[in-house]
Amino acid sequence: MDSVERILWWLFGSSAGASTRIRLVKVIREQPRNALQLAEALGLDYTTVRHHLRVLEKNGLVATAGDRYGQVYFLSSSMESHWDVFERIVGQGSSGGDARASK
Repeated sequence: MDSVERILWWLFGSSAGASTRIRLVKVIREQPRNALQLAEALGLDYTTVRHHLRVLEKNGLVATAGDRYGQVYFLSSSMESHWDVFERIVGQGSSGGDARASK
């Protein structure tokens, strides 16, 4: 297991905010968007989305383009190259994983 896989297990398989981050990553993969657009697409509070984006960015799973306000979020190349691991983690979590979806 490489370091990216360990981060994926930690952020998407075992932490309290895993379900929100899973939804966020899936929406970003579908279409890169800014934080406000992501909050609207997911029906979440803007501050909640910003918090999770900071966590994902700090861990190298999302990248940004543009100025601070209106920055667009993309999946990083590390996240893209480990998508199969992400899907496996998410698949295992759906059979009894973290049920908290609000934060």
